[in-house]
Amino acid sequence: MIGHGATRRIGDLEVSAIGLGAMTLTQVPGYDAERGVRTVHAALDAGVTLIDTADVYGPAGGDYGVNELAVAEALRRYPGSTERVVVATKGGHVRFFDTDTWSIDGRPEYLRRACEASLRRLGLETLPLYLHHRPDPKIPYAESMGGLKELYDKGLVQRVGISNVSVEQVRLAHEILGPALVAVENEYSPRARDGEPVIELCEDLGLAFLSWGPLGGMRGAKDLGSAFGAFGDVAAARGVSPQRIALAWQMHRSPAIIPIPGASRPESILDSLAATDLDLTPEELQRLDRTPRSA
Repeated sequence: MIGHGATRRIGDLEVSAIGLGAMTLTQVPGYDAERGVRTVHAALDAGVTLIDTADVYGPAGGDYGVNELAVAEALRRYPGSTERVVVATKGGHVRFFDTDTWSIDGRPEYLRRACEASLRRLGLETLPLYLHHRPDPKIPYAESMGGLKELYDKGLVQRVGISNVSVEQVRLAHEILGPALVAVENEYSPRARDGEPVIELCEDLGLAFLSWGPLGGMRGAKDLGSAFGAFGDVAAARGVSPQRIALAWQMHRSPAIIPIPGASRPESILDSLAATDLDLTPEELQRLDRTPRSA
């Protein structure tokens, strides 16, 4: 359960301080669709109001929109209100599902097609938050940002975000998009800390920083406590999981950070959400800040 009053801002939106990264729900072949529905419902029951997806999330051999459709179906079947739930999706990646290879297309015309396809799959007339998935080295970044501005101006998206970006790209996007830009989504975790300058810039510009892979990704999450000793030690002393410690550490790091841990089981997302009730001491935070990766 999300701690009382544990919310953060994405532009004019107030959302839960931790979101649900939906990628994990459908990423492996033979994924359990019903367990995915239960996971989304458990998150909503516990107070999650931010779900992160993308048009290319899904298993090899699948197709575009598998994850978006799974999220839409889970929301459709939820017995309670979903009025406050913000679904953030992304476009700009190209995926060849037969060979499971990825590419990038940052052309404005491609982003328009990707946005319209996401709208259809999610059953929405306008997307509450649409993120450019990754810069395309073949296209000037300003050109891609201009494409996002057009989507915003036409009302296809209500708010814009950018992902996997540098400080310079955040500044350029902010210059072009102005108040339409509300969020940056970059990797940030105990093992991926080079995003600190972007976090600081987000604080200065009033942007939310959505941290993807906050537990080290699907492969690294389960070994977090052993790979980063201080997280394991603090968790053992507190009687909680290292994953919960990692999320609490991020939220203490900056009020701009909204972690979006992935989960494919209700138990996983509920453990993550309990981080909103965990107050770390200055001594614990200092120890976590300087912890090296274990050999």
